[in-house]
Amino acid sequence: MIFACKAILFDLDGILVDSTPAVARVWARWAADHGIEPALAIAQAHGRRSIETIRAIAPQMNAEKENLAVEQMEIEDKEGVTAIPGAARLLNSLPQDRFAIVTSATTGLARARLGYAGLPLPRNLVTADDVTKGKPSPEPYLKGAALLRISPRDCLVFEDAPAGIASAHAAGMQVIAIPTTYPAAELREANAIVSSLDDVQVQVLQNSLRLGF
Repeated sequence: MIFACKAILFDLDGILVDSTPAVARVWARWAADHGIEPALAIAQAHGRRSIETIRAIAPQMNAEKENLAVEQMEIEDKEGVTAIPGAARLLNSLPQDRFAIVTSATTGLARARLGYAGLPLPRNLVTADDVTKGKPSPEPYLKGAALLRISPRDCLVFEDAPAGIASAHAAGMQVIAIPTTYPAAELREANAIVSSLDDVQVQVLQNSLRLGF
């Protein structure tokens, strides 16, 4: 398949960084400490801002306070946080002004996980701290396009979660999904599904990017 765009917006966890074991550990621990079913917390956490997960599963709690606690736990848990195969190659093949990372993690957590994975900090980064509504709202990806000064319709998104796919589509963008966190059957709303970033080849042209896989 061939896709053409002017810029690429990458989700972080599950697309560039494998943090699934750390996410599961942190949310299972937090849930157990508060009498919440761990599986419920883990299922809600992927692809969403932590504060929105807390509001959804524990509306009676002080979400702002708990969010700070969860963030610190996630920053401290670096075991098994590694780069997704093909991530470093793909990022290094792109000019800095042609891509951004758009993540539901906070700025501190995003920086930490990129560092743990040995990936460079990008010039353009949108985090949970930069938006009032997280995925599946279109706000995160619209902010990513605005950072790059590129029309949303000319941006292509890489995502691994249904909430992120919904966010990108709501922003008017095409989406390539990778089944790292969810099975392909749950990512059918994407425009295409590719098994690995290793399968993605990018050609940088003067005014566009051409992706094939």
